[in-house]
Amino acid sequence: MSPILSPRQRLLGIAALLLATSSWGGMFLVSKGVLHHVEPVWFTLTRYSMSALLFVLLILPRGMAPWRKLKLHAGPLALRGFAGFGVFSVMLLVGLAHSVPSHGAVIVATTPMTTQLLRWALDGVRPTRTTLLASALALLGVAIVSGLLFGNAAAGESTLFGDAVAFVGTLGWVWYTRGAARFPELDVIEYSALTVLAAWPLLLAVAVGASVLGLSHMPSAEGLRLSWEALLYVGLVSSAIAVLAFNYGVSKLGAVTGTAFFNFVPVSALLMSMAMGKMPTANEAVGMAMVIGALLIHTAAGRKASAAPAAQAAPPLQNRGTCAATS
Repeated sequence: MSPILSPRQRLLGIAALLLATSSWGGMFLVSKGVLHHVEPVWFTLTRYSMSALLFVLLILPRGMAPWRKLKLHAGPLALRGFAGFGVFSVMLLVGLAHSVPSHGAVIVATTPMTTQLLRWALDGVRPTRTTLLASALALLGVAIVSGLLFGNAAAGESTLFGDAVAFVGTLGWVWYTRGAARFPELDVIEYSALTVLAAWPLLLAVAVGASVLGLSHMPSAEGLRLSWEALLYVGLVSSAIAVLAFNYGVSKLGAVTGTAFFNFVPVSALLMSMAMGKMPTANEAVGMAMVIGALLIHTAAGRKASAAPAAQAAPPLQNRGTCAATS
């Protein structure tokens, strides 16, 4: 049974998830331009090389304990990290290169639905009606924010290929998120750091292999110079700090609630655009309100569900005096 959270722990979990998803919203704004200079596999390797250095600094004060855990679980951690960082990042970037950012936001917003369906299929945990309705409302809101329903965000050619690639990539992140529960001896920092470190050789092998086969090209010095600021943001904020915050939020609120906050990614991107002087349309404002409303409904439903076991476990009022006297 999951532990009952205090209001402070729940608020910290929500704040961590908002920090993570808003950081990823910013990533959507900068990544499209970087792809003109750095191709997806090398973009992914570069960003997680920077985050790996930060994670090493975080676990060094812990002595040899994290390294022993890495050695003990190297294979499973590498696979989880490769799915969550390599598969998700590369396929999302490839999809973005063949589509538009608004479509990418919609695809990411399907992650909560995918998580619930996979949890139902693999664990036998059927989503509640409220959870499904809240997810559907959020997905509809994201579709409106992105312009998918009431405005054509895009391009003159079909984006079906890019959108399909991005959707398949989200399955990697779902699998990575679910994996945290399989390593109870790892805390948030260790799971985040060790999955990145274990997966890094695989990311390097894929990047080098793709270049050898002519499927990708190493970035030029000029390309790196033109995009270093965006790479620094994506590598440290979106790939390290946001991952830590997301894993912390999942550890407190659970994988289903954590992935529900993916719906805030396009909303945060919209808010950042507003800060840069681009005001939202009426459709964008309505969609943003729907997403926020769905998140509030989902969070309230989770609080109610976690409070029910506590109420059932509490002893009847008339027996409390007897228990106290006996003790």
